Formats: sequence, C-alpha cells, structure tokens
Amino acid sequence: MISVDNVSVIHGGSPLFSNITFNINDGDKIALMGKNGAGKSTLLKIIAGENKPSSGSVSAPKDYVVAYLPQHLLTSDDCTVMVEASKAFASYLSMKEEIESINEQLTVRTDYESEEYYKLIEKVSELSEKFYAIEEINYEAAVEKVLLGLGFLREDFSRSTSEFSGGWRMRIELAKILLQNPDLILLDEPTNHLDIESIQWLEDFLLTKAKAVVVISHDRAFVDNITTRTIEVTMGRIYDYKAKYSHYLELRKERREQQQKHYEEQQRFIADTTQFIDRFKGTYSKTLQVQSRVKMLEKLEIVEVDEVDTSALKLRFPPSPRSGKYPVIVQDMSKSYGNQVLFRDASLTIEQGQKVAFVGKNGAGKSTMIKAIMGQIEFEGKCELGHNALIGYFAQNQASLLDESLSIFETIDQLAVGEVRTKVKDILGAFLFRGDDINKKVKVLSGGEKTRLAMIKLLLQPVNLLILDEPTNHLDMKTKDIIKDALKAFDGTLILVSHDRDFLDGLATKVFEFGNQRVREHFEDINGFLRNKKLENLREVERK
Repeated sequence: MISVDNVSVIHGGSPLFSNITFNINDGDKIALMGKNGAGKSTLLKIIAGENKPSSGSVSAPKDYVVAYLPQHLLTSDDCTVMVEASKAFASYLSMKEEIESINEQLTVRTDYESEEYYKLIEKVSELSEKFYAIEEINYEAAVEKVLLGLGFLREDFSRSTSEFSGGWRMRIELAKILLQNPDLILLDEPTNHLDIESIQWLEDFLLTKAKAVVVISHDRAFVDNITTRTIEVTMGRIYDYKAKYSHYLELRKERREQQQKHYEEQQRFIADTTQFIDRFKGTYSKTLQVQSRVKMLEKLEIVEVDEVDTSALKLRFPPSPRSGKYPVIVQDMSKSYGNQVLFRDASLTIEQGQKVAFVGKNGAGKSTMIKAIMGQIEFEGKCELGHNALIGYFAQNQASLLDESLSIFETIDQLAVGEVRTKVKDILGAFLFRGDDINKKVKVLSGGEKTRLAMIKLLLQPVNLLILDEPTNHLDMKTKDIIKDALKAFDGTLILVSHDRDFLDGLATKVFEFGNQRVREHFEDINGFLRNKKLENLREVERK
C-alpha cells in the first residue's frame, strides 16, 4: 500500500493542491481525473518519486516497486527493440550473470581455506537464494508476447529504436514497465499512441496481470473498462469515489448540485446578515446583535462550487454547401513504399452525408489513404472526388501549420463571420483558452494547445467533406464531447481516423478496416466491428 499524506504543491506562488491525503491499496485500479491544469500529472510524478511535494509525504513498504510512464519520454537509440525491451529484466539477468561468475571463480580457485573463498561461498549462497526464489523467467518469450501485443511485428525486434517514431518508442517503454511486474503502475495518457487492438490488449493485461494501477486518460472507454475507483483533482483538493468513471460522473453531478444549493443558501444568509448590520450598526439597542453578526460573518467558511460546467455550450458547423451524391470514390488503389506494401486493389465508395471510420493498426495505411484522397501523394489506381466537394482536413501535424505570429484570439477572429464573431471568447473558453490566455502568441503554446486551436479553426470553415486524422489525442473529455456533438450535427460527409472507441461510438456508422495489405468494408458501427473482430480472432485461433 502507498500512503499519500497531506501533500501540497505550490506552483507559481499559488497552491496547485493542498493537504491531499489518500491510500493506494493492492488491487486498486484508479482513474485520476480533473480538468487540464488541475495537477493530475504533477500528482502522478510525486507518487512516482519524480517530483517532491512542497509539503507532505508519500510512503511505501520496503522493496515496493513503482513503474511510471509519463506523457513524453524517449528511450535510448543505441540498441534494438528486443534489447531495449529486455532491459526490464536487467536486475534478474545481472543477478544470474553474477552467480555464474562467482561459480566459475569457485571452480578454478584452490584457496579453499581462505577468507576470500568463504566470502564468495556466502555471497553466491545469498544471491542464489534470492535468484531461485524468483519464478524462473523465460524473458525472451515474455518480451516477444508483450511487444506483439503492443503492435510490433517480429521483424521489428531486430530494428534499432532510432528507426521508430516517438509514439512507437513510447510503446517500448510501456512494454518495459509491463514486463517488470511492478507493485504499482502509473500511466499518464498511455493510449495516445496505441491503435484499437493494442488498447484492447493493454486493457486485458492491466485487468488480469497488474497488481495496482493509477491512470490518467482521456479515453473514456479505456478508463471505464479498467478502473473501479475515481479520484478527481479539482480546485486544490480531491474527491475520492469508489466508482468507475461513468458512475463517478453521476455522483459528481449530484455533488455539484448540492454545492450550488448550499452556496445559494449561504449567499442569501450573507446578504440578509449584511443588510441587518448596515441597517442597525448605529443603533445603541442593537449593538450586541450587530457585533455578534459581524463576528459570525468573519468566521464563516465560504462554500465553494467546483468548476463551472460548460457542457451546455453547443458548437455547430456552418451548413454544408451541397455536394455530389458520392464525394469519394476509390477504385483498385494500391500503394507501396519500397518493398513495404500498405494495401493492394483497395476500393471504397463514400456517400454524401455518411460518417465513416478508418481503423487498423498503425502503419497499415490509414493516413496514406487520406493523403491519396487529398491528392498529396502518388498511387496506382483511381480516386475521384464528387461534384463541389469542399474538404476540411485535420492532419496529425495540423498544429504545426498555424501562423505562430498571431495570438490565439486573432487566429480565430479572422475566420469568424456573422453571429459567431460575438461568441469567439465563449468558443475559446470551451477549448480551455480563457482570460489573458487568449492574447498569447501561437508560438509559445504547447503541442496540445495548438491542437485545440487548430480544431477550432476547422469548426468555423464552411465545408461538406471533413477528414480528421487522429483529432482527439490531446483533447480532454469535455472538449471531445463538444466536438463529438458538433460532428454528430454536421450535415456533410465525415472520414475519421481514430483509435478512440468512445469518440467513434455513435458517430461513425460504417468502418473501413486497414490491415494485411487490404481495405475491408464493414457495414456496422465501431461496436459491431469490434464484436465481429473478436469472433474472427477466436475462429482463427481455433483453426490454428
């Protein structure tokens, strides 16, 4: 068990949170929730021992192992994927090598009566007792199983880690954490760089193998599937719910309604008391009563209402200009990079007003297909856009295309027309740009902030074919809900590449699956697709 006792953090002269206390028990699967900037990642780093609190402490039993995966991390680039992942067993392998080395020394030495010889015997006995107490590990098989589960191919094992993107190197680091079999796993946005199948594998691992988990994630389905306890960080304090995320939302709503009720009652009491004081403060016969009520107000602990819920704010895409019946028609398309074939003879037809999802493992060709539709790359086969197709495109690198010389407000204000111009600040606020923040220059924003700003730009453009490539990676749940509602109401055609099942649920009505050099059409939503995939996988296993 880990104990977090009266932990406080002062950030920029102001308290980020104060006197937070809770325990993490064996078997706990905890979601750490709260708005961006509430201090979730800071708290996770303190539990991991990466940061020190301003006051308070974190304590754990001796030999308790905590493994931590931050949002941003680079593994070393001087070895292969297999060697890097095998570092999870470094202490085990080091112990084994030391035992073998001492045994070899004992075999060749002849000073059987010397003190040094007896010390070697004592040391190898001590090490052997520890080593053989550990269940024998076939570490290579364990490494292979985890790497395959996280989406790597066997041919990737011998490749240098330097050949992989930051997202894939994060997977290597995640593999090392899972292989360590720690007492507590701390994960900060682990699903951002995983495809749907890898997320499902990770869920199963955390449910069946992990001892205790604390996770920060904006993937609602992932959080709901693996956690049974929710700790919310808000306004410098925490609320601890013995409930999974979806139930926590209901309980939080009830809590805020009670807070609001108590706040309003207290404000009425303060107003009545103040009115009494102002009316009788010069009246001799009322002096004691006035003094009593002044002291009462001074001692009164003001009820606070947690963050204002802006979920009622509705964003809407402008009406779509009319397009042809089939905005996208792809026939017998093939695309390769060198010897790597992404897909062959792919054909797909998307009708006006349809909302479709492109899913599949990373590297299977989803983004490549989008680039082909956009006319950004060459390919074999045909791709035709329908009459009057006006494309709104959100690329994975969309944030880097913003004009860095403009402020946040200027970026949006120059696009806003009509009634929307009066709501620019409200729209920015919904995407977490508030107060003086809206005057910040784009060049000083973080990657996540730029992503949110690029998404707002897209919301304001009149288009009839929206193509979104992983739009939700840096968005919190509230922002994703606002965008999802806007996309549901969008009357044009939508192509969506995403690994976020909750975001796809109720949005995409058809799925195109990329994999094994093919593009397969599934006439069902994401839930139907996943159900059928599991049946397919079971049949494949049975055939094997």
